[in-house]
Amino acid sequence: MDDKLPPGLGELLRYVGELVEQGADDHYRAMSLNYRARYTPVLRALSSGAQTVTEVTGLTRLTQGAISQTVSLLESDGLISRHALDDGRKTRIQLTPRGRTLVERLEHHWVATFAAIDVLEKEIGYPLREVLTAAARELERQGFSARLAAVKATL
Repeated sequence: MDDKLPPGLGELLRYVGELVEQGADDHYRAMSLNYRARYTPVLRALSSGAQTVTEVTGLTRLTQGAISQTVSLLESDGLISRHALDDGRKTRIQLTPRGRTLVERLEHHWVATFAAIDVLEKEIGYPLREVLTAAARELERQGFSARLAAVKATL
């Protein structure tokens, strides 16, 4: 008898995320980098022109809280600096020279990462990023809580 329970969606998403991050971490170590995978979306957004937490949030699919926490870590690691904007309500985030050097080192890795994702999608026969994007869009339209409540009402 198989004692394993069928995994839930959250479990599978976390597990796949962990497997991807573990593989990426192997390469960061091979590149002699003391680097956190959570930095990647913020650094990519900054290198694409984002200048505030709000802009980084708009370019990524992460919450403003997660971005703010990552920005604090990046700042403490000396990879970014913050400067108050004229209205005083927001701060401009920019890469430090050390941060720019790091991004330059990572750009090839990021290209390779997306190529590896393309290979994975071909191997499994599913456009995984498209499927996850569609799922995110539908969950933004109607949250999982509302979906769960609707199903519970019919049971």
